[in-house]
Amino acid sequence: MSIEKIVKNNLCTGCGVCISEDGSGSSYMDWNDDGFLIPKTTPISDLKSMEKVCPFNLENKYDEDYLAKKFLNNYKYSDDALGLYTSLYAGYSVEYRNTSSSGGMATYVFEKLLLANHVEHLFIVKEINGRYGYQLFSSVEKIKEISKTRYYPVTLESLFSEIEKLDGRVAVSGIACFIKAIRLKQLVDATLREKIPFLIGIICGGLKSKYYTDFLAQSAGCHAEYTTPEYRVKNAESYASDYKFTCKEKSNDRIHVVEMQRLGDMWGTGLFKSNACDFCDDVTTELADISLGDAWIKPYNQEGLGNSIIIARSQLAADIVFSGIENGELILDIIDDKQAKASQQGSYNHRHKGLLYRINDAERNKKCFPRKRSRFLVKQNMVFNLVQKERLVTRAKSISIWRETKEIKLFNERFKPYLIMLYKKTNMNHRYIRIRQKLRNFIGLNK
Repeated sequence: MSIEKIVKNNLCTGCGVCISEDGSGSSYMDWNDDGFLIPKTTPISDLKSMEKVCPFNLENKYDEDYLAKKFLNNYKYSDDALGLYTSLYAGYSVEYRNTSSSGGMATYVFEKLLLANHVEHLFIVKEINGRYGYQLFSSVEKIKEISKTRYYPVTLESLFSEIEKLDGRVAVSGIACFIKAIRLKQLVDATLREKIPFLIGIICGGLKSKYYTDFLAQSAGCHAEYTTPEYRVKNAESYASDYKFTCKEKSNDRIHVVEMQRLGDMWGTGLFKSNACDFCDDVTTELADISLGDAWIKPYNQEGLGNSIIIARSQLAADIVFSGIENGELILDIIDDKQAKASQQGSYNHRHKGLLYRINDAERNKKCFPRKRSRFLVKQNMVFNLVQKERLVTRAKSISIWRETKEIKLFNERFKPYLIMLYKKTNMNHRYIRIRQKLRNFIGLNK
């Protein structure tokens, strides 16, 4: 097996950690035709070493269960779906909620890590010339520059070369696969456990192609070059899922806006999503010290300013959150494991319940796939699997059709039949679930 095989089978999410393991220094990250960042290797690249830190390593000797117990200490609870954790909350940061995408918790944790000298630097995503990428921060004053969600491919390619030049410790934020890659790197180099003592996990619905932002910009009416895309412009008078996308036309500074609800479901349909995400079984960034996501459950999803789900895993994370509650900086409710899982139920349905179908589909088509945790490989009914089949189609077609058209009207015309088919199969599955529930109630199985 090699990193090239992983890339060839579209199992790379562009984390870029593999670049740090190439002793030849000849590999680098670059865009592929589908709008994702992938490693470009050369004949002298050290492919075997690079593969060791890949989160989608085809052998997967070190899964999330193994790595969590290796790196997370003093946890109190263990859950098959949530992972290891110490405390669960839902709510928001008083100071950072208004300027953040949901409850402002990520920005709050970043600030506290710096102020308490738990770390001296942050490696997090920021806008760079109208697009996004990881940058180093060491200043609390600039903390508000990083408090927005970005649905745009980024890479950790420069993280470890930057760390070599730095005095002090670094906290890093990332989605599940990025966090796993860092943990695998820390297995290879134990000194990095002290250098990177804290990881902030951002709960992710799927990594989007860079074409997704172009799709949104044109949907907002901007067909020219644009800058400063904002993916989650909140409506304080409405509810959490009622938000807008905006961007600024570069030539005249005109702001273009589109209501996201008008565009339909961007997540359940898999539009512009990486194929690798369909082989990820880590819904809640199980390997981070703290995991943060949107609170998509009542009553929290009824508030337009947004709320966060907080899964404090390490003791330090739990202490930071508890201190914030005590001094009034955080307005949080304690929640239970059922509420935490319900907040990400759509992702669990897709990633866990649909995983066996996608693995079987890959086998039928002689494609490679990483080993996954066996408890998530559960057979589902035929109607549910039909939905999974159509999601594979819409995911792939959204990228290929945009690549061919790069124009919103033509894209919508050509893509519409695939969406209609997916919606039909989804509605069929919903009807099946309702009928099955009624039958179970009738014969007394749910009493």
